[in-house]
Amino acid sequence: MLFNRSISMIRVSARWLWPLGISVAIALLFSLRAPILAGAGGAPSSPPQDGPTSLIPSQSRKPAPDLNLTDIAGAKVSLASYRGKVVLLDFWAVDCGGCVKEIPWYVEFDHKYHEKGLQPLGIDMYDEPPSKIKPFMEKAHMQYPVAVGNDEIRNRFQADELPKTMLIDRQGRVAVSHVGIVDKATFERDIEELLK
Repeated sequence: MLFNRSISMIRVSARWLWPLGISVAIALLFSLRAPILAGAGGAPSSPPQDGPTSLIPSQSRKPAPDLNLTDIAGAKVSLASYRGKVVLLDFWAVDCGGCVKEIPWYVEFDHKYHEKGLQPLGIDMYDEPPSKIKPFMEKAHMQYPVAVGNDEIRNRFQADELPKTMLIDRQGRVAVSHVGIVDKATFERDIEELLK
């Protein structure tokens, strides 16, 4: 009889512990999933304020080759004339998908940092005529100079693959040379660092 009573008490206790165990398990699952959901678009996460840059160390930078071209508005452009500024040199084309993706970022950087010394310069490398480039520039709100490149420029800057973007520091040295679509946040940190 004592044995039967003990078994009954264990059954009653187990009946009460079962829901409690499930509640604890559910609470644990939700607490573990919350950070995962936040990273996957659940709750907005703030972008990191600081992070790595892709800058070539100052002592290792080499002088950028010069270029002398006429932009599609008819003005002469050269890297030497921008000495003292940080030049965002973008080798691109209207018909290059990756290039077109980056243009809004460069327009944004131009608006944000132009007064601090940033000078974007675009070089179209597909030999596209101004009649094709100008409408694109207007639609994209590009207000910086764009010139059409040639084989000499392609060889001098090793711009065989597009997009290719370079950052030239205030002393005219190559601080970044990147082939492919840039990481916007890292690239902006590079610009901010060079403008200091």
